[in-house]
Amino acid sequence: MDIASLTLLLAASVITCLAGVLKGSVGFGLPTVMIAGLSLIMAPDVALAALAFPALVSNGLQALRGGGGAALAAIRRFAPFLIAGFVLMVCAAQMVPYLAAWFMLLLIGVPVSLVSGFALVGRILPIPSPPTTPVQVMVGTVAGFFGGITGIWGPPTVALLTSMHTPKVEQVRIQGVVYGLGALTLVASHAVSGVLNAATLPLSLFLCLPALAGLYAGFRIQDKLGQQGFERLTHIVLLLAGLFLVVRGLWLAS
Repeated sequence: MDIASLTLLLAASVITCLAGVLKGSVGFGLPTVMIAGLSLIMAPDVALAALAFPALVSNGLQALRGGGGAALAAIRRFAPFLIAGFVLMVCAAQMVPYLAAWFMLLLIGVPVSLVSGFALVGRILPIPSPPTTPVQVMVGTVAGFFGGITGIWGPPTVALLTSMHTPKVEQVRIQGVVYGLGALTLVASHAVSGVLNAATLPLSLFLCLPALAGLYAGFRIQDKLGQQGFERLTHIVLLLAGLFLVVRGLWLAS
């Protein structure tokens, strides 16, 4: 392996580790950081293949942190949210061919920025906690709608879970379950599409190491945060993600 290849691998490892720290701290953000960072140093399809296994493994560990029983309990508790979100995601996805990319980015970026921005100044959505079944269905419907149209279900899901004051451990666990199912689908889909192949698979598997190192460092940060500190950090990350989507949408529209 030449110096250029080693430099590329080192840069990819640093990006992946930072993405893992963010995910371990607040439960989301690894694919966003990886695809944004890796796309600067490699082809977009290679970057997409590279994040496949780090996303799958990190979400699996996140979902199972606390044991399989705790993960199943979280699934049962949020079953109305998950079912409503899945149904609306499938239905809303049918609208994608008719919408411009810039519009889809603004459609998710603007409300996420507003919700997180207002939350940082003490004004949150009036969602009861613990959430009742009708409330979970309503919230899952909103998250699924945005996820189906944009393909990005993380920010709206987190924004709504945080607005419900979901305890941090359970919030991170349910995110792991939701994103883990998505990551499993991603791996299977790209194995069939050819994006994940004999050339890209070793890179994706190797990047699991820095992803896990970052994830466990992030877990330590999360453990030291109280519920209020966790929610504030989550809203800061959401605001940055929302603004990024808005800027990207405006750039595509110009």
